[in-house]
Amino acid sequence: MNSVAKQHQRVLSGMRPTGRLHLGHYHGVLKNWIQLQHEYECFFFVADWHALTTEYENPGKIADSSWDMVVDWLAAGVNPGSAKMFIQSWVPEHAELLLLLSMSTPLGWLERVPTYKDQQEKLKEKDLATYGFLGYPLLQSADILIYRAGQVPVGEDQVVHVELTREVARRFNHLYGREPDFEERAEAAIKKMGKKAAKLYNSVRKSYQEEGDQEALETGRALLEDQQNITLSDRERLFGYLEGAGKIILPEPQALLTKASKMPGLDGQKMSKSYGNTISLRDDPKDVEAKIRTMPTDTNRVRRTDPGDPARCPVWQLHEVYSSDEVRSWVVEGCKSAGIGCIDCKGPVIDAVLEELKPIQERAREYEQDINLVKNIVKEGSEQARDEARDTLNEVREAMGLSYR
Repeated sequence: MNSVAKQHQRVLSGMRPTGRLHLGHYHGVLKNWIQLQHEYECFFFVADWHALTTEYENPGKIADSSWDMVVDWLAAGVNPGSAKMFIQSWVPEHAELLLLLSMSTPLGWLERVPTYKDQQEKLKEKDLATYGFLGYPLLQSADILIYRAGQVPVGEDQVVHVELTREVARRFNHLYGREPDFEERAEAAIKKMGKKAAKLYNSVRKSYQEEGDQEALETGRALLEDQQNITLSDRERLFGYLEGAGKIILPEPQALLTKASKMPGLDGQKMSKSYGNTISLRDDPKDVEAKIRTMPTDTNRVRRTDPGDPARCPVWQLHEVYSSDEVRSWVVEGCKSAGIGCIDCKGPVIDAVLEELKPIQERAREYEQDINLVKNIVKEGSEQARDEARDTLNEVREAMGLSYR
C-alpha cells in the first residue's frame, strides 16, 4: 500500500535529454506536467544517467541537449515556483540508493522487464549487453523511491516499471522495516497523538487486523494523514503498525496513467525524431508552414476535382487535435465532395499550430538570451531535490545498519 500522507504526496517524472522538444512531447508529456504542478508537489528531472545506458559511447551531446530541453520545459509553462526541476546526476543519492537496492533485487526481476529485450531488438546497432542497461529499470526505481513519490505519471507501456518499483519497495521494507524496538517506538508514537486520536487509532487497528475491516484501515490512514503531533518517521512507522507490518521506509508508488498523445507526425505515424516527422517547439513559423503544406494527403486525390476521404489523410489527424467541430465538419464535407483542395484543408491547421507555438517561442527566446537564469533554476531545483534525497537515504542507511552512530 502507498501510505505517503497527503501532505507528503509527490509526483516524480523525468525525460531523457534529447535536445529541443517537439509537439509530440508537448501534447504527450509537458501539458500533463503543467497541470500536475498545480495539484501535487512535483519533481521533474533530466535523466542524463538514463541517457548513458544507450549513449555511453557518445556522451558529448548530453549536456547541450539537457539545456535545450529545460529551455523548452520552461517555455511550455513548467514553473520553477511550482515544481522542482533538476539534473539526475547532480543528485548522487540516486546512485547510492541504486547500489543499496541492487543488493537485494533478484536478477530475474530485471531480466523479465519487457523493455529490456524489446530495446535490445530495436537498437541492434548498439552494444547493450551492459550492466547499466540491464539495471536501468532499477535506476528508475531509485529515482522514484529516493523522493518517496506517491504518483508516477506514465503511459500504459511504462506501468510495468512502476510495478517493479512497488516490488522493490515491498521487498526492502520486508527485509529492513522491522526495527528491533519497532513495537515500542510505535506505541510511543501513538501516545504523542493525544488521547482521543490514540484511542481511535487503536480501535481501527484492532478492527482491521482482527476482522479485516477495510473501512477501518482507511479511517486509520486518514487519521495519520491529519496528525500534526508526530514526525514523518513516526507516521511511517504507524502506517506499518496499522497494517500489521514493519516501518514503511520506502512507500510504494502508484502509476498515474496519462492519456496517450494524439499528436501525429507529419506522415501520420507517431511524431518522433527518429522518423524525421516532427514540428519542434522552436521551429521558425515559415518552416512550420512549409512542413504542413508539404504533408502527404489522401493518395486517391490525384486531381483537385477528385473526392477524398479524410480517414486516409494524415492532415485529418492534425484536425482532430487542433480544429473545432465546425472546422472538422467543413473538412469532411469539402474533402468528400472535392469542394475544397488539400491546400485549403491545411490552412486552419497551420493557423492553429502557429497560434499554439507563438507564446512558447516568445518565452523560449527570453530563456535563450539568459541561459544563466536557466542554469540557476536547475541548480536551485537540484539543491532542493538533494535535500529531500538525503533525508530518505539517511533512513535507508539506518535501516540497513549503515548509520554507524
